[in-house]
Amino acid sequence: MILRIDFDSEIPIYLQIKNQVIEGIAKGKIEDGEELPSVRGLAEDIGVNMHTVNKAYSLLKDDGYLKIDRRRGAFISLDLKLSEEKFQEELDYNLSYYMAECYNRGIDKELLKEKIDIIFKQFEEGDD
Repeated sequence: MILRIDFDSEIPIYLQIKNQVIEGIAKGKIEDGEELPSVRGLAEDIGVNMHTVNKAYSLLKDDGYLKIDRRRGAFISLDLKLSEEKFQEELDYNLSYYMAECYNRGIDKELLKEKIDIIFKQFEEGDD
C-alpha cells in the first residue's frame, strides 16, 4: 500500500490516510482481506504520530472497511452493510453541501456530471 501524504495540505493527515485507503479499495489496488501495516509501522513509514494512524484506522473500522484482530493485525474487511444507513445520511449531507458549493461558484451541472463520470471511470479501470 502506497500512500501519498501532503503535509502542506489543509486536509488532516488521518483523513488523507482514510480517504486513500478507501480510494485504493475502489480502484482495486487494495483487496478484501489484505493486511494493512501496523499502526506503529505505518506511522514510522510516513513519519507521523501513531495516534494519527490510529485515528484513521478507527474511522475505517467504524465505516466497515477494516477489522482489527489482536493476533492478525489490521486487515481490509468490506463489511459495509453494517454502516449503510449512516453512510446514506452522510452521503445526503455531503452531497448537499458540495452541490451548494458548486452552485454558489457557478459550476455548471453538466460539468459536474462529467467530473463524476470521469471519477467513476477511474474506479472502474483502477486508474490513479
